[in-house]
Amino acid sequence: MVSQTIDVLKNELPLEQELVVLPEDVVTGLVLVDIINGFCTVGAGNLAPREPNRQISGTISESVRLARLFCDKKLPVMAFLDSHHPDKPEDPYPPHCIQGTDESNLVPALQWIQNETNVTIRRKDCYDGYLGSMEADGSNVFADWVKNNHIEAILVVGVCTDICVLDFVCSTLSVRNRGFLAPLKDVIVYSRACATFDVPLHIATNTKGALPHPQELMHHIGLYMAKERGAKIANEVLFGALK
Repeated sequence: MVSQTIDVLKNELPLEQELVVLPEDVVTGLVLVDIINGFCTVGAGNLAPREPNRQISGTISESVRLARLFCDKKLPVMAFLDSHHPDKPEDPYPPHCIQGTDESNLVPALQWIQNETNVTIRRKDCYDGYLGSMEADGSNVFADWVKNNHIEAILVVGVCTDICVLDFVCSTLSVRNRGFLAPLKDVIVYSRACATFDVPLHIATNTKGALPHPQELMHHIGLYMAKERGAKIANEVLFGALK
């Protein structure tokens, strides 16, 4: 039933993806959204996968590959890490990624980036990395990162496609459109390095407070809505000029 629904949805909401070439003469920043144990490592917490998941595993592999490319080129990288105060729940979700726990840390395959000089780590306590970058004095760590590094394009990857990735992309596009994120021009979401979680209908029906969240369906919707807001959706990313 779910596969039939996905087919109908993709026919009604076709998502055109593209090969994106990142020019060598333009500063592109890589944004890693919540590629942390609490969302990606099997059994790591309330919102972690219960068993190995191909979409999540693919996201980790592609994100590691891109992070190495960006670090080798000394291009700016920002990693958002979901980190919540135990006394401030994020309804409707159960407690997750509490500050000071391993849930809120990068997955093992990405922990090396913490020692790279071109990487900025930002712990956030909300879905949206842009809002989570706000400081008490009104400044914004992400906006400063864009401006200080003269970033003209960002490549966004991570978890969850339809929640934290989408919320960050939408806020960033809105701020860009208002002229507050110069010199940023392009926001690119790389579909093969994004993932969301899977809660089938039969599981949700028997779990108090749970909502159905079919993975492939919600992944498609998240990407579609990001494109609808003005993001480019890439299914392949290269550096340099097209041959």
